[in-house]
Amino acid sequence: MARKAFTLLAGLLLLVVVACTQHKIESQHKVELAPVEIKPIHITIDVNIKIDKALDDFFGDIDESVDDVTPQ
Repeated sequence: MARKAFTLLAGLLLLVVVACTQHKIESQHKVELAPVEIKPIHITIDVNIKIDKALDDFFGDIDESVDDVTPQ
């Protein structure tokens, strides 16, 4: 009986010693970014100046008449 207990304790001690191991894992991560392409933006703005000048001429007559009527 003592021999079985000794064998069992020796086996448990061996399992405990084997279970107490350390493992070290090293990993490396690399992230690569693709180059970003930047393209110019072309914006076209059409301004109708002809209508703007015609409105200035139309309201210019009214503005001149208001200046004549205004008391000094």
